[in-house]
Amino acid sequence: MSDLRHECGIAAIYHLPSAEPSRLCPQQGPEAISRLMPRMLLDIQNRGQLSAGMTSYSPTRSQIIDTYRELGSVAEVFRLSHRGKAEALMQQYEGRAAIGHVRYATCGEEDRSYAQPFERHHLQKRKWFSFGFNGQLANYAELRQALLADDDHHLARTTDTEIMMHEISREMSGELRPSLVEIMHNVSQKFDGAYSVALVNALGEMMVARDPLGIKPVSYAIEGPLFAAASESVALLNLGFEPANIHSLEPGTMVTIVDNEIKIERFADSPRRAHCFFEWIYFANVASNIDDRSVYLSRKTLGEELAKLETIPIDEDTIVVPVPDTSKGAADAMAYQLGVPSVEGLIRNRYSGRTFIEGGAGRKDKAAAKYTPLREVLEGKRILLVEDSIVRSTTMRVLIDKIREVGHAREIHVRVACPPIIAPCFYGIDMSTISELFAPEFMTPGREPEAAYTDMARELGADSLRYLPLESIARAVNRPQSDLCQACITGEYPTDAGQKLYDIAVTNDASGTNIRAYESAEAQV
Repeated sequence: MSDLRHECGIAAIYHLPSAEPSRLCPQQGPEAISRLMPRMLLDIQNRGQLSAGMTSYSPTRSQIIDTYRELGSVAEVFRLSHRGKAEALMQQYEGRAAIGHVRYATCGEEDRSYAQPFERHHLQKRKWFSFGFNGQLANYAELRQALLADDDHHLARTTDTEIMMHEISREMSGELRPSLVEIMHNVSQKFDGAYSVALVNALGEMMVARDPLGIKPVSYAIEGPLFAAASESVALLNLGFEPANIHSLEPGTMVTIVDNEIKIERFADSPRRAHCFFEWIYFANVASNIDDRSVYLSRKTLGEELAKLETIPIDEDTIVVPVPDTSKGAADAMAYQLGVPSVEGLIRNRYSGRTFIEGGAGRKDKAAAKYTPLREVLEGKRILLVEDSIVRSTTMRVLIDKIREVGHAREIHVRVACPPIIAPCFYGIDMSTISELFAPEFMTPGREPEAAYTDMARELGADSLRYLPLESIARAVNRPQSDLCQACITGEYPTDAGQKLYDIAVTNDASGTNIRAYESAEAQV
C-alpha cells in the first residue's frame, strides 16, 4: 500500500475567553493555544506528508490571522528537531485559535503554493479568512468552468481547494452579512463530492464542517473553554481530552464559534450516509475511532473474516506475515483464529523518507528499499502474506520477489483484507484511472472470482491469492453497506458527478486513453 495516498487532514483548536484556562492549555496560557497545533498535526501525519501548515488568530497582532505553510513533514515544516527555531515559529504565530492542515496531492502540483491552509486577505474582517480542506470535489470541472466563464475571474492553481475558496468568498461578497451556516448551506448546494473544512476569520469566528454524506471523517471535543477538532479522534485523545468528550461530527453539520459561543448546527440535509470504508481498512490511525467504530477492532474483524475463508493446509511450517504496518491487526487476528504464529518476517525501513507518487521504476525502487525480508523467519515456511489491499500491485510484486529470493520461503499465499479494487476514487484517494489498477483486467463481468484470483496470483508470482468478499467490509465496520462509500470496489458512486467521472474513466480505458477522468471532464465542459 506504499503506492496509495490519501489527500489530506485538517485540525482546529480554540480557547474561548474564560476566567479559568483549560487544564490542557500550554504553559504560555490561553492566548498561545495555537502552540498545540503541530502536536495535533503529528497525530494525523498519516493523512499527508507532502506539506503542512497552520493559521492562527490573535486580535492583538497587526496580522490578525496569519498563515505559515511549507513543503515537508510536520516535523520538518515546524522545525521540531531544532528547539530554538521551533520556539521562534510558535512565538510568531501565537494565538487563541488556530486551524491546521497536512497534505498529499491528488490534484495540483507539488509546490508551496498548493500547501494549505489557504488564506484570503480582505479589508473587511468578516471577509478575511483562512481555511483547510480534506477531500475532493467530483464536479471540479464544472465549477471551474463556471468561475472562468466570467471574464473578471482568474484561477491561479489547478486544485479544487482554490475553487472552494472562491465559492466561499463569493458567498461573503456584498453588503449583507450571511452567517457561517448560511455560507456553508449555499456552497454545499454547488459541491458534489467529499469535503471536511476548517475555517477561521479575522473576527475570530471559526467553523468546522463535514459533507452531507459523511465521506470524510471529522471528530471534535469540547471541555470547558476549549474546543478542538481533527480528521481523526486520536489527535484529540492525545491532547488529553476525555474519551467521553470526543465525538464524530454528524454529516451535514458544522461546529461554529461566533461571539465566543460554540454551536453545533446543520447546514445541509443528510438523507443518507456514504462513509469511506477505506478509512477503517487503511488510512486512519489504528488508535482512532471513526464514526463510533474502532479502527483497530475493524481491522481485527477483517482478519477473522480472512481466517473463515482459509483453505490451505495448516502445518507446523505455516506462518502469517503482515505487510507493515497497517495490516498487522488483521494478520494477528487471522493467525489467532487459525492457531498459527503471526511473525514479523518483513521489516519496514522507517527512515527511507517520504514516498511520493512516481511512475515506472521509480515507484518500484521505492518499494524495494522500504522492506527487508528476514530469512531466519521465512526460510522453508508456507507463508500467509496479509495485506490491506492491492491497488497498482507494484509493492506486492516486489515483496513476493524479495520473500522468495532473499527469504527463501517455500510457499507464498497472499491474503487481502479487502475486496478487489476495480474503480478509481474521485473523493480524495490517489487512484484516478482504471488502467493503473491491478484488478480490473482480471475481474471481467461474469467471470468467477476464483478463476480471476488464480490468474492474478500467477501474475504476481504468488502460490495463491484470496480477497475478502464485499459483505465482509460491512461486518468489520459494523455498519450496513448502504451507509458506506464502496465505489472503488463496486463501481457504484454515491454522487452524480462521481458516477459521471466513472463513466468517463470506463470510456477512456476502453479506448486506451490513459488520462484522468477529471481532464476528460474539463475538455467536455
